Amino acid sequence: MRNSATGPEAAAQPGYEAAAARHATRAAAAAKVRVELTGDLSELNAAAQFFARVWRTPEGQPPLGTDVLRAIVHAGGAVHIARGSSGVAGACAAIFRPPAARGAYSLIAAAQSSDRGVGFALKQAQRAWALEHGTASMMWTFDPLVSRNARFNLVKLGAVGIEYAVDFYGRLGDGIDGQDETDRLTARWSLTGPRAAAAAAGRYAEVTGPDLGRAELYPRRAPDGGPLAAHDGAARWCRVPADIVAIRRHDPPVAAQWRVAVREVLLPAFADGFTATGMSRDGWYRLTREELP
Repeated sequence: MRNSATGPEAAAQPGYEAAAARHATRAAAAAKVRVELTGDLSELNAAAQFFARVWRTPEGQPPLGTDVLRAIVHAGGAVHIARGSSGVAGACAAIFRPPAARGAYSLIAAAQSSDRGVGFALKQAQRAWALEHGTASMMWTFDPLVSRNARFNLVKLGAVGIEYAVDFYGRLGDGIDGQDETDRLTARWSLTGPRAAAAAAGRYAEVTGPDLGRAELYPRRAPDGGPLAAHDGAARWCRVPADIVAIRRHDPPVAAQWRVAVREVLLPAFADGFTATGMSRDGWYRLTREELP
């Protein structure tokens, strides 16, 4: 998942850094990895090669190359690498946004496919790093069709989705996005907010999908014939497929249908002031007008 954005955030207040560092250490131990900041050229090269394997890009064409990672570190950003018993298990990179925003931007983050908490450990390390530098928020983008990533961001981390962008990167043609358009949601992670703090401690903001017997269903059906969207009280709901990456690999036209269908629900919802505040285990986005920290 490659990891845009508006609004100033207050600077991180003293007291959060130590707790965040403890949570990061605990998460790494639980995942059985060692997560470290790195500026070493060989380690940066290992991270670049890892990104290439995850995104299945052509040899020598990683999403972020060693030279770019080196420049990120030189500019004051952070590259974290997670190592386990079998080598590199994950990596991520972040930079600072303009000083007035007092925020950080996560450019890229990935963990091995058999992730046992490695991704969570990497993000907690990023959170601790950002707080140590006085930053109270972090942003990144993610594919709204990848339900696993959406659940990770909105539930496991306690971030919220604040805007929808159509074809954000243009066609990438890698092994994850294929030739699909690269629509993206922007995640905002309030590093000192109660959602992030609770999630860091393992207390997740779980949501369940809509009650389809009572909710008002969107007339259009999803590409698989099931319900696509619903309205229930103050919340709107939108369903995404269980594994869009597999659909792209085996049936690209159906993947494109999912893209258009979900876009037609989410784009007007965000324009109407809704934010994505949760993702159920069965693939339903929860959209509300709540101002969640």
